[in-house]
Amino acid sequence: MYKRIILKLSGEALAGDKDGIMYDDETIFAVVDQIKEILDMGTQVALVIGGGNIWRGRSANSSMDRTKADQIGMLATVMNAVYVADVFRQRGIKAAVQTPIIIGTVSEQFSKESALKHLENGEVVIFAAGIGHPYFSTDTVTALRGCELDADILLFAKNVDGVYDSDPKINPNAKKIDEIKCADIISKGLRVIDLSAASLCNDQKVPVLIFGLNEKNSLMRAVKGEKIGTVVTVD
Repeated sequence: MYKRIILKLSGEALAGDKDGIMYDDETIFAVVDQIKEILDMGTQVALVIGGGNIWRGRSANSSMDRTKADQIGMLATVMNAVYVADVFRQRGIKAAVQTPIIIGTVSEQFSKESALKHLENGEVVIFAAGIGHPYFSTDTVTALRGCELDADILLFAKNVDGVYDSDPKINPNAKKIDEIKCADIISKGLRVIDLSAASLCNDQKVPVLIFGLNEKNSLMRAVKGEKIGTVVTVD
């Protein structure tokens, strides 16, 4: 059983499989209910949530400044974090939203000490707004927070159930990879997770599990150590 995990949820995951909406409460409550069970088992949980259900860099017109596009994306992650934090509240779980930038009373400013205190009190911490600067993905932020907080593992919940040797949406014969070295992701330039995140995980020896969020009880199964998804090993 893991003592502390960092869970990365894509913004698109919050919309479930429904088109034209930002939030699918059935999907979100299902995730929160699994996290409640994990907390009850004694595992500490922190989240990083993307903003792709609201905004992605490619949403911008081609002439838009990259910094401004990324800033909008950071704000999108704050909106998602506040929404999910309130779902935790509805389930009787305290959740703190932490950001690297000051946003009035909307969030706390991130600090390692404060985040650890929340986690040790059995509360969930949701990290939003990236690191406060452009050009850094939420994958990289997940790896960074995982290293800072000494997480046992990083869990990347995706729309597919792991890593494949080719795109399973295009190739029906694509084969799932059960285990891959982080060093191979870097050397081969695989788009499994952001390469900056992969480098950080490899340097700091933080293992990663990539799995499908839509599989039944997948998060609980991942925390219990069941063989699901794709394990990214570090030497």
